[in-house]
Amino acid sequence: GVLWLVLGRVRLSEELATSVQLAAVIGVAAACDALRDDTGLISAVVMGMALANLPGLELPTRRPFFETLVSLIIGLLFVSISATVTPESLRHVVLPSLALTALLVLVTRPLIAHLAAAGTDVPARERWFIGWMAPRGIVAAATASTFSAELAAHHIAGAGRILPATFVVIVATVTLYGLTAFPVARRLGVLRPSRSRPLLVGGAPWAVDLARALSAAGLDVLMWAGADEERTRIEAAGLELAPGELMASAEGIGAVLEGITDVLLLTGEDDFNALASLTLRESVEGTVRRLAPSAASEGVVAPYAGGEALFDADLTRPEIVRRYEAGARVVTRTADGPPAAGEHVLFVVRPEGRLVPVTDGVRPEPVPGDTLVLLTET
Repeated sequence: GVLWLVLGRVRLSEELATSVQLAAVIGVAAACDALRDDTGLISAVVMGMALANLPGLELPTRRPFFETLVSLIIGLLFVSISATVTPESLRHVVLPSLALTALLVLVTRPLIAHLAAAGTDVPARERWFIGWMAPRGIVAAATASTFSAELAAHHIAGAGRILPATFVVIVATVTLYGLTAFPVARRLGVLRPSRSRPLLVGGAPWAVDLARALSAAGLDVLMWAGADEERTRIEAAGLELAPGELMASAEGIGAVLEGITDVLLLTGEDDFNALASLTLRESVEGTVRRLAPSAASEGVVAPYAGGEALFDADLTRPEIVRRYEAGARVVTRTADGPPAAGEHVLFVVRPEGRLVPVTDGVRPEPVPGDTLVLLTET
């Protein structure tokens, strides 16, 4: 536990930290197995649950290296189980296993989901969907493969059927949920629209007007700002304000920002925009873009961070602020013709709700049906 806490505070590469943490888990599991047979898996699970709830432990929600490693291990486990299950071993367990699957799907999982969600604000339809989705997998497979061979070696009646029965339950539930997830979600009305959901970071007046314009174009806009004045301005505009701290939310510490498709860094601090873009690219699934600093910027990070900047090359952060203070405004209109004099295209919103930004390297071509988000000069 001490080692895990130290790794949570020391800045190591993800690969090194993950390797050491895995070594710690394996060491604990091996020590418990040495003291008493078949206790390693239980000790590893308990260790993970305990450490994940320590107040000083901070783990990001997304860890790409760890996710890749886990996928490889799970694949190896399932291949190993499949190789040990023969048609002969399935002969007498298929029907009982399918009956067990029906019990899990129709009774056990819905009951657990409703009990777990009792007293929370989870809507009833989402509770039913949670109760429907519960494919058997890694825990059942690991437990069965760990104990079945040992029980069979001690001539426990029915021990040889544990692994084949688990195999049938896994295949049946994965197949069932894989085929029914979308129809059930649509039937219950819990589908999330495929439209872009941008997160705008910054609460300057022009950024709030930009968020209003994107919202008017039909997008689900989320905003975040650090200063109280800016947060008040966002709330007064009727826009959704992201909870928590930006970096903490992105790294999975505190409020988790789910469903974000684009992060737009629009604050008045060029160095913050640059640093945040480097950090968020590793933890946010969507694209991350920032405003370009001025050509004469003397920032510590911003002039050297690289990456694709938002908008035309001449629309740097100071230039946008200057034009807005001079009377320019952010507006939307249909793409029924080329931009007029004094109009600068910032974004194109496709008919299906996909947000396409103008960057210093890419200028999307509007087509009929698109909505243009423009900075207009009055």
